[in-house]
Amino acid sequence: MTNARIVVGVDGSDCSRQALRWALDEAGRRGATLDVVHVWTNPMAYTGPYGVSTYVDPGDVAAGAKQLLDEILAGEVGVAHSSVIVNPVVTEGHAPHVLVESAQGADLLVVGSHGRGGFAGLLLGSVSQQCTHHASCPVVVVRA
Repeated sequence: MTNARIVVGVDGSDCSRQALRWALDEAGRRGATLDVVHVWTNPMAYTGPYGVSTYVDPGDVAAGAKQLLDEILAGEVGVAHSSVIVNPVVTEGHAPHVLVESAQGADLLVVGSHGRGGFAGLLLGSVSQQCTHHASCPVVVVRA
C-alpha cells in the first residue's frame, strides 16, 4: 500500500478534462490516491440588463459546482480507473491558491494549460503558471 497522492484541478474545460485523464492514468501507475479539486467563486451579485443586480445565493453556486464535478467524474472515471481512489473536493476560493494549498504534501499537482481564465487570466497570470511558480511539489501542465 502506498501513501502517494496526486492532486488535479478541474474546471469543466476540455483541457482540464484532459488533465484529469492524465492524472487518473498516473495515479493508476503509481497506486496513488487522486484528489480532484474544483474551485468555485461566488459572484455575490449578478448585474443584468439595465444595471439591475440580482443576489446570487452561495449555496446555489456551491451546489452547482458539486454537480459539475460529479458530472465530470461520471464522464471520465471508468472501468479502466476502477483501482484509483478518487477524492472529489469542491471548495470556494481563488483557484491557484486553493490548488497550491491542496497540493501541500502531495507527490504531484496536475493542471491543464488552458481553462476558463479568459482575459482576466491574461492580466493576472494563468492558473497553471501560478501553480508552477508556487507549488511545493512537482507540477505537470497538460497541454490541449
